[in-house]
Amino acid sequence: MINGVFDDANPDTVHQWAYPDTGVWDAERNTREFLAAMPQWKADGLDAFTLGVQGGSPQGYSVEQPWDNAAFTPEGELSAAYRGRLGRIIEEADRLGLVVILDIFYHGQDHRLRDEPAIRRAVTEVCAWVLRSGWRHVLIEIANEVNWHRHYTHSLIKAERVHELIALAKSITHEGRRLLVSTSFLAHPPIITERVLAEADFVLLHGNGTPAPDRLREMAEEVRAAPGYTAKPIMFNEDDHFDFDQPHNHMKAALAAGASWGYFDPGSVTTDPPRPTIGDYHNGYQAVPVDWAAGTETKRGFFDALRRVRRPRPVTASPWVSSPRRARHRHTGG
Repeated sequence: MINGVFDDANPDTVHQWAYPDTGVWDAERNTREFLAAMPQWKADGLDAFTLGVQGGSPQGYSVEQPWDNAAFTPEGELSAAYRGRLGRIIEEADRLGLVVILDIFYHGQDHRLRDEPAIRRAVTEVCAWVLRSGWRHVLIEIANEVNWHRHYTHSLIKAERVHELIALAKSITHEGRRLLVSTSFLAHPPIITERVLAEADFVLLHGNGTPAPDRLREMAEEVRAAPGYTAKPIMFNEDDHFDFDQPHNHMKAALAAGASWGYFDPGSVTTDPPRPTIGDYHNGYQAVPVDWAAGTETKRGFFDALRRVRRPRPVTASPWVSSPRRARHRHTGG
């Protein structure tokens, strides 16, 4: 669900995301439809989702990313429009009892921030805003897949130094409270660094590229056996392997290993190497424009599997369906 607030400020690429019924891209519509789908996700047993400030690839997978998902200015200031869309989703998640894993940086977009002071400012602004808003259901993911050497322009966001940003985010407090912080790693060595393991409050791993479900169990075991490991949650918050009708799949393997599992549906059949997907407003939960409802066999397969491991909850109507105004911030209990 990484692209819930996606937008594109590049006039040369924005036409690619046009809705089939209108012929134009509409970032506000994307967020409204995301909000409208959230109550059913909760009813089907979803506990959490990852939401990107800089989003994710609007093509599911892509090497070059010329689009401009302009959440931050070059100086690291959070855009008011993005802040508004993010706030509406976070508020609705709070109402429904859903946890938001808020990812700050995405590869292919981090170069739009000028320098390391801008990177640090972006982290500080996002964390301070979440804390001042009183939200207690938001976790911070500094960046997506920091261990892929080609992913990030700024060395501060790469695996060797990202622990500095985790420490920065943890140092930001409001009324004596701080946020829980981590960053995610691909399933390629190193699946986590010693410094990140020591600094992070929880572990985020990805199952993409793993050859079989048992590899997720092995990864969880490797993390727990690593030097300096202390008891903390392990989450596979991105995995593009499905097979939900099979007796052994990646979701079941992660849960059996005592880890959480996250469904990543790029909108096409997984390929190796993965190829970009053109969004068709039907398939997937990432290729833009996204249909946020569970309208495909793969989406329904995930939620059916989720219902089998979680007790269904009653659906409650979302106020965003008929009244998409930005919510007032409210403080919640601990």
